[in-house]
Amino acid sequence: MTSENSNKDDNSFMHFAALKTAIVNGETQTVKSLISEHSMQELEKSYLIDLANLNNNSAVLALLKGIPVKK
Repeated sequence: MTSENSNKDDNSFMHFAALKTAIVNGETQTVKSLISEHSMQELEKSYLIDLANLNNNSAVLALLKGIPVKK
């Protein structure tokens, strides 16, 4: 694996971790900015929706449900 691919994977992991943290903290604006113009795998989306359900934050749930799924 080249360092370019490694950096891309690291950035993707950090982005997902930041998104999970924002969901848990109920930071709607942060979630909105992190998901803008992004798509994700169905499993990732499902996991984030489950995480948001724990906090009962309907605004965050609505944002997550609107994320397009990669095919």
